[in-house]
Amino acid sequence: MDQQTAMMKKLSEVDGVAGDEYAVREVMHQYLEGISEEIVTDHLGSVLGVKKGVENGPKILLAGHMDEVGFMVSRITKQGFLKFQQLGGWWPHTLLSQRVKIRTKNGDVVGIIGSKPPHILTPEEREKVIPLKDLYIDIGAKDKEEAEEMGVLPGDSIVPCSEFFTMGKGDLWVGKAIDNRIGCALAIEVLADLQDKAHPNVIYAGATVQEEVGLRGAATMANLVEPDIAFALDVGVAYDTPGLESHEGPRVGEGPTVVLLDSSMVSHVGLRRLVVETAKEIGVPLQFEISMGGGTDAGKFHVNGKGCPSLAIGFATRYIHSHQAVASRSDFMAAKKLLLAVIEKLDWETVRKLQTKG
Repeated sequence: MDQQTAMMKKLSEVDGVAGDEYAVREVMHQYLEGISEEIVTDHLGSVLGVKKGVENGPKILLAGHMDEVGFMVSRITKQGFLKFQQLGGWWPHTLLSQRVKIRTKNGDVVGIIGSKPPHILTPEEREKVIPLKDLYIDIGAKDKEEAEEMGVLPGDSIVPCSEFFTMGKGDLWVGKAIDNRIGCALAIEVLADLQDKAHPNVIYAGATVQEEVGLRGAATMANLVEPDIAFALDVGVAYDTPGLESHEGPRVGEGPTVVLLDSSMVSHVGLRRLVVETAKEIGVPLQFEISMGGGTDAGKFHVNGKGCPSLAIGFATRYIHSHQAVASRSDFMAAKKLLLAVIEKLDWETVRKLQTKG
């Protein structure tokens, strides 16, 4: 297993939903501490490694987000079943009969998401998406008291049970939390590659928290760093599976994506053009995405302080917000190559031009 795949496996399999990213932050810290001159954190838990190419150079922020989509225990029924609330967007049909882990004070408790069996559904019910309120988690408890004895309490976080693996001759990474541990891994990789390279700026690379519930860590991190330029590193929808061909959107394995427009931000014209021109110069294929159904941390980065030219760069990813997502290692490596080349160009002259003239 190559270095990047091994890192993705470790990051994918560690558990951390919004508000409970502690274990992910510990892994991030392990990777960042050997390649950073300094590690900085905000009070919500976002973490960044710092590499100074030029003292007092422009501050360039590169960040994935640590939180994965998951759930929270909302209540325990008298019969010992768990009701739950989603943290991040889920389509309930992806959840039926899936295994999950409840992260309790006593350790993990494994359960199964259940619902009414199809044999007793009405014809009308069979044609509808099952409401989340009708689902529950079976942990094998005979009643509420036994569930509590197992350590389960309202507020405990819930994550999918899913092991990381590869497909497609090793190029395809598959697992939970690809959204957005792949962005976390990219930030680490870029910082690692800068160890022996000159660059005309100060790099802050790492990951935010609580992106899936409102880009919250992005706001606090931007307040901490006050970046001059920012890149959100995140996944996007892949349009290369049956039923999506007519959309002609990004495809897995055909290069990193640049988000032109989403619900949180209009991409910065000057920064976007710089990235596109650089990609052409170094032979990195680019794909473009418009996603009005969601946003990225760049939505908070770009409105920090007096404004910060920002861009979301990412990866076409299949089956996001489910137990198993699929992304491409070759897209990951191409994105790293592109970011390293862009960083070389971001001196004060270029940054001030982007800030004042677009």
